[in-house]
Amino acid sequence: MDGGQSCGARDILRGRCQGAQRTGSNMIRIFISSSFTDMSVERKVLLDQAYPQVLSFCRRLGLVFEVVDLSWGIRTFPYGDHEASEIVLQEIQTSQKVSAGPAFVGLLGSRYGHRPLPRLIPEKQFEVLLSKLSKNPEGVQQLQEWFQKDSNSVPPTYVLQPIAARFPHYDDLRPEVAKLHDDDLQSWQITESQLLQLLRSAAAEAETDGDITPQQKRLFYSSGEKCPPAWTCPQACLFGPGGLTFSACHPVTERALEEGVWKDNCQMSALLFVREIPRQRMKDGSKRLAKFVDLTAGGLLDAEAQELLTGLKSRLYATSKKILNLHCVELNRGSIDPKRKEHAEYLDSICQQFVSQMTTRISEAVKPAGEDGRKIWGSTEEDGEEFDWVVEEARRHAVMAAKLSKSLQGRDGLLGKICLAMWESSPVRHGPLVVHGASGMGKTVLLCKLAQEMQGVLEAKAVLVIRLLAANHPQRPNINHVVHSVCLQVCLACGLAPPPLLSVSSHLQLQRLFQNTLEKVSQQGNTLLLILDSLEQLADQHQAHRLAWLPADVPPNVHLLLSVETASEAFASMRLRPGAAGSIFEADRLSRDEGQRIVESRLQAARRTLTREQKDAVLQSFHASGSPLHLQLLLSAAEHCTSFTPPTELLLGSSSEEVMSQLLLKLEEKHGKELVGGALGCIVLARRGLMEAELRDVMSLDDDIISEVYRYSLPLTPSLIRMPPLLWARLKRDLQDQLEVRWTDGVAMLAFSSRLLSEVVKARYLTPERRERTHRILAEYFLGRWSGRLKPAALPGLTLLLSDRKVPPQPLWFAPGLANVRKLQELPHHLLHGGLWEELRQEVVGSAEWLYCQIRVCGVSSLISDLDQCSQYMSCCETGLVRETLVLMKPSLDVLSGHMERSVFYSELLARLSSLASTSCTVIGRICSQCHDWLQTCPEPVLIPRSSFLQQPGGALQHTLTAPHRGVLCLAVGAALRLLVTGSADGVVAVWSLLDKHLLQVLQGPSAAILSVKIIESSAHCLSLAADGSLRRWSLKSGQQLFCIQEAGPAGSAPSSAHLQVSDQLLFVHTWMQVKVWTSDGTEIHSEDGSLVLGVLGDFVVSLLDLDRVRIFDPVTGSQTTVRLTRSLSPVISVTSPKRGSLFVVSEDGFLHQICRTGQQTVAEFPELPSLFSASEDEKILIAGWERTLSLFRVCSDSADRFLELQHDDEVLSACVSLDGRRVVTGAADQLIRVWSVTSGRLVDTLCGCSAPVTSLLLDGHWAVSASSAADSVQLWSLTYDRSHKPLPHIPAGSAHSAVTRDGDQVFYVRHQNQREVLSWNKRTGSVSERLPVSAEVSCLELAQQKRLLLCGLRSGTVLIYPLASPQDTLCIPPPEGLDPVLCLALGSQDGLLAVAHRDALRLFQIGSRDGFPAVEGPLATAALPPLHGPPAHMALLPGRRLLYGTAGGEVRLHDFGLGVATDLQPHSSGVTCVTASNWGTHVLVGSQDATLRLWALDPLDPLALDPLDPLALDPLDHTMEYQGVLCAAFADSDRFVFTGSQDRTVKVWDVASGKLLCVQFVYSPLVRMLTFRNGFVGLTLQGRVVQEAFRCPDRVDPDHDPLRNIKARYRVTSREKGGTDRRTCRSDPQDFNPAQISLNLLSMLSRKRSSACVLL
Repeated sequence: MDGGQSCGARDILRGRCQGAQRTGSNMIRIFISSSFTDMSVERKVLLDQAYPQVLSFCRRLGLVFEVVDLSWGIRTFPYGDHEASEIVLQEIQTSQKVSAGPAFVGLLGSRYGHRPLPRLIPEKQFEVLLSKLSKNPEGVQQLQEWFQKDSNSVPPTYVLQPIAARFPHYDDLRPEVAKLHDDDLQSWQITESQLLQLLRSAAAEAETDGDITPQQKRLFYSSGEKCPPAWTCPQACLFGPGGLTFSACHPVTERALEEGVWKDNCQMSALLFVREIPRQRMKDGSKRLAKFVDLTAGGLLDAEAQELLTGLKSRLYATSKKILNLHCVELNRGSIDPKRKEHAEYLDSICQQFVSQMTTRISEAVKPAGEDGRKIWGSTEEDGEEFDWVVEEARRHAVMAAKLSKSLQGRDGLLGKICLAMWESSPVRHGPLVVHGASGMGKTVLLCKLAQEMQGVLEAKAVLVIRLLAANHPQRPNINHVVHSVCLQVCLACGLAPPPLLSVSSHLQLQRLFQNTLEKVSQQGNTLLLILDSLEQLADQHQAHRLAWLPADVPPNVHLLLSVETASEAFASMRLRPGAAGSIFEADRLSRDEGQRIVESRLQAARRTLTREQKDAVLQSFHASGSPLHLQLLLSAAEHCTSFTPPTELLLGSSSEEVMSQLLLKLEEKHGKELVGGALGCIVLARRGLMEAELRDVMSLDDDIISEVYRYSLPLTPSLIRMPPLLWARLKRDLQDQLEVRWTDGVAMLAFSSRLLSEVVKARYLTPERRERTHRILAEYFLGRWSGRLKPAALPGLTLLLSDRKVPPQPLWFAPGLANVRKLQELPHHLLHGGLWEELRQEVVGSAEWLYCQIRVCGVSSLISDLDQCSQYMSCCETGLVRETLVLMKPSLDVLSGHMERSVFYSELLARLSSLASTSCTVIGRICSQCHDWLQTCPEPVLIPRSSFLQQPGGALQHTLTAPHRGVLCLAVGAALRLLVTGSADGVVAVWSLLDKHLLQVLQGPSAAILSVKIIESSAHCLSLAADGSLRRWSLKSGQQLFCIQEAGPAGSAPSSAHLQVSDQLLFVHTWMQVKVWTSDGTEIHSEDGSLVLGVLGDFVVSLLDLDRVRIFDPVTGSQTTVRLTRSLSPVISVTSPKRGSLFVVSEDGFLHQICRTGQQTVAEFPELPSLFSASEDEKILIAGWERTLSLFRVCSDSADRFLELQHDDEVLSACVSLDGRRVVTGAADQLIRVWSVTSGRLVDTLCGCSAPVTSLLLDGHWAVSASSAADSVQLWSLTYDRSHKPLPHIPAGSAHSAVTRDGDQVFYVRHQNQREVLSWNKRTGSVSERLPVSAEVSCLELAQQKRLLLCGLRSGTVLIYPLASPQDTLCIPPPEGLDPVLCLALGSQDGLLAVAHRDALRLFQIGSRDGFPAVEGPLATAALPPLHGPPAHMALLPGRRLLYGTAGGEVRLHDFGLGVATDLQPHSSGVTCVTASNWGTHVLVGSQDATLRLWALDPLDPLALDPLDPLALDPLDHTMEYQGVLCAAFADSDRFVFTGSQDRTVKVWDVASGKLLCVQFVYSPLVRMLTFRNGFVGLTLQGRVVQEAFRCPDRVDPDHDPLRNIKARYRVTSREKGGTDRRTCRSDPQDFNPAQISLNLLSMLSRKRSSACVLL
């Protein structure tokens, strides 16, 4: 019922949240008021029939429906602590506060109810009453025995003592003391009556004497009393603040009606049901009517109660007609029997009225989403502003901080020191300020107080951002989310542009964004105070506790204030920072005097006090720790103690943990151990806390709790067993200081206010067995396993019962587009930790619907995190594959905020997983089957993948490491440090952790390329040599540059010519003509130019003096040795073997020279001059590579013998041998990594997934690290992966020319590196099956699908034709006289005709067969091209020997070979990229770079009938579709649809008849080839993957269907009516853009190539 935010969003973002309220409530919480027995049948019927209907209705609106019926499950109030009235009124107030609609339902029958004694009577009033009883000393004594003075209350109050204090067996239900229990029960009834009569008589006399007013007298008849503030202060009453009014002698029912109906005009949130029994007579028997009327202790009708009831009903009839439902019913044998017709009709009527009126009230009260601050909980629809979540997060933390700041007492000195440090550092650059201390020392409260104080000091434009990182314990926030949300809040508050979504996809990008945002704020001149509390609570991802994300240098006017536990890793990392000592402040223990001031201040605010003994006991216990949290716990318990409570009964533990343990023990004594442990255990184990309704349901499913509750008494209805709600209400009241309500998305969740209490509860109750059982109960609840089913229950003394626990169903969707958020949040966690792994596979991991739903509602990161947890506990490789799939999809999903349509999501799952379905059928097979079945019945046009064509999960590729660099030139691995260091072409040195695969440091030195990096593990340093000649030494821990040596090498060196060598004491940089030597601290000791340097052996430099002499020089001592060579040496490449003390040099004349440091040498013939030359780590094997061959040589003392030769499909660029010498791993220009057996030479494995030639390789145990000078990323490969999950291979990316067969099984391609060879690649084997050498460079490729011919156009003008069955029988069409290159080829229908385009002519040939072999005849016709037109770029051969072609300049021309006539058609503004004819010869599609597609009708397209000067003659132009430039197209079999592949990496489907866009699918790489195949198409992407998809279109497409809802773009279709001049134009509106459609390497291209028709936003 809360209103919307009264504080503007800008104020909230600036941290000024005065008046800011939480978002609107999404809860309907109903309190049911009735007597215990009178309306029990009605309450049961409502529970069975009405509540489920209202629950379903609320769920469809995104609301939580909760009923609180404290009378359910018990016959009378069985407890003697006199708290019934307070609990009831507290629950009513909670409902009124929480509920967004109705909050109260009253059920009133023929019982007025029990009228209890007042629990509290003010001191003065009580003493006046005693004075009036002076003549009745026994009465005075009796009152004084039962009412004791509490001097701790201000003012003092007399308190009614618990019944058990005088009658110990009153609430003892054990069978063995049943007689004593009955006696005490009867004794209390007599005593209560006597006490009430004494109070009434004294009050009457006091009024007569004028000592009290008539109103005060009515306190004991019909009025109420005000509960003293000590029991209702905000600190002590979390669930019902404010003064509570308790009626002294009225029953709970009337008090509830007063609070729920008449107080503060609450009638609009209430409903009333009144039942009258017209002919009810006492002659029916008092025992029979005992449930329905009030009786005296003697069993007679209570006339006073009946009179009061009549007055109550009269008041209801007079004041509450609009909400009152009156029913008259006759009893049958003293009861209401649901089996009787008239009673059944009465009960049905109540249910119908309840449902009808309740749903109406809810509909009226709940405003549409967006109004009153309410958002529909669980909705998958996109609503609200893009950054609403940032505003809500800022509001939530600011409100919490404001609340916590009020509880700070003391610490003035520390606050002053911090404020002074902030003031002094404001105008200069400075470091963060850190407050540290032990847990419970009040760091959070201190920072919150500081934030509130600074708001009054800072100017109006200042921005305060605060994040309490422990606010949602036990959840630990992810550092990426924290940094992202903080940066967004700062940007929005300061008017800065929010960061683009693609710029915050990685931890490193967020780290840089954080620093840049602070700098921009400082440059604006704004003041920013950023407070991050409890850094130790950050999750472990990205090594957040090492604080690498935290700026070490804070700009002026920006203040960064942190808090952290002293014993944490985060504080240790902070202390290691240079200059941090002056910015660290300790929150140490409080003194006894400070504690005493806090005690006095808090007691005064609560209007309570303590006796001297009690106060001394509290302070003595506090002094042992000096902890503010410890003192708070002591005071929370002491505040409720009366003055007559002995100090020994106080909770006086010497530590916070001890106090909490004593509190739990006290609760167990009062409520039962199983009840307390079960309730608290559920709260602890729930991931996001629990709603009260959930907690009551879960406790009702816990058989241990049920057994304890019904240990001594059976349930009222054995077929329906639940925990009575009153039990939880009583426990909650006693826990109110330890519980907090967390509002999330308009829903109130229960959680512990202290992390420490969570730990104490875990240690006390949650043994491993109990923990698993509780998780299992929670899992079964969120599964909905026992909804509508009978659950076995074993109660003491009974056989096994099957009972209904009345828990609600838990569907995944409450309504279309409305998800069950709580199930998504909790179920995976509890299934996993409850050991229900099979259910986890079925319901979560293996459910496509679950995956989609969780991504839409909770985000893909939440789902990936859940699957990460599953992988840690379950040995299920398929779960890991699903997780990897989502990681691959994450960039797209993140920028869409999860708003990907189900058809798109399912299609992408199939495109990634379908190849694994047969081998991984348990999970992945089920997912693929579900996706396929849903897509087959999708009501919208959809493309259905027939095979995997997107990057798959599994396989050897485990991690792709991306850093802000381009082109990796060198790698180094520190095995002991577990670090990877890379050097890039733009001068960046990146440092990665091989343990968690996170980027640790980015070392930015020169802008020149990094030629070499070396790791010095002994000191955790690394060296980098750059192309500008500089040598730098870096600290790998701090990222600091230790020294820089300029001109260490010649500037402009290539990676292969400059070498960096490191020995134990020296550093060497050498090229062929220069060597320089330094000590490890950077002191130069030697420099030499002129001699030919062959290499470095240990601390010795080996150089060539002349062709037959080598010098071995020691730069430290200056000594040298000269060795005369047995054969002259002209070196080409060399490699050193330090362990052997040898140097291997290959000479130009084809010999391998081995030169030892001792002067020994050997010379042997070497087969080739290698471009790759290296040695294995153990130096037993030499590796030499040239072109496609890699040779291995075994090194002996006097020779190097070749023992293995490995042939590749492309040039070998890198290689390394494993440490055990059993395998060699090679990288080649074809983007493949190959693993070979050294012993057998067998190709063991081929790893695909690289996007560029593999120029660098390293082995680290069972891992391979690869990189490319043409790629930004480093890839980590597992050499021991599961081969059954090997990804499908594909041809190399970026082929110069390609063609694919119609079934997709064979691809022909030409590489850029060698365009004189056509490779035939077999999809089934995943390898090159044949090589077709050609005489000149290939300029184009085409496949005659029906005749099975491959046609190659060459730059020499020749056309080669290869029969696929026998490629050796090649046909040749000779070039024309001018030897013009072949520009493009086109095949006619049935592959009967072939058109060949040259630069200045077109030629037409006929393809036939002769003697079973293909034959070519012609040219049948030749046409010269006009000199002013550009050359043909793409063309299509049409029926009737007509050729339609487009040029690179945009011209479109139709040429008829039969008539010899050519006609220009409407040109494009840029080059034509596609010309495709339909299968049945009815249409042709022309596409261009200007994003325009024109669809022409062929039947009337007669060149003689087209007048280019008359625009009305262009009737054959059906549609002009304007969208991102098309690259290829194919018509469907029926020509009803046309498929296009575009530059934006999408496949689109257009309707030929209307030109309307039907479907868009993102395929991550542009399609360069398309063929029609089986109701769909086969395509080939630029990345070399074969795409096979079917298209399904329903007979009727919804007119509102928008294929661009996942894409922020627009398209336009202009259509011409046949035979007319009217144009019909349809447009699309901008929609949300799928970020995956813009890859990082094409962003700049897309931003440059924009058209007026298609704008990507």
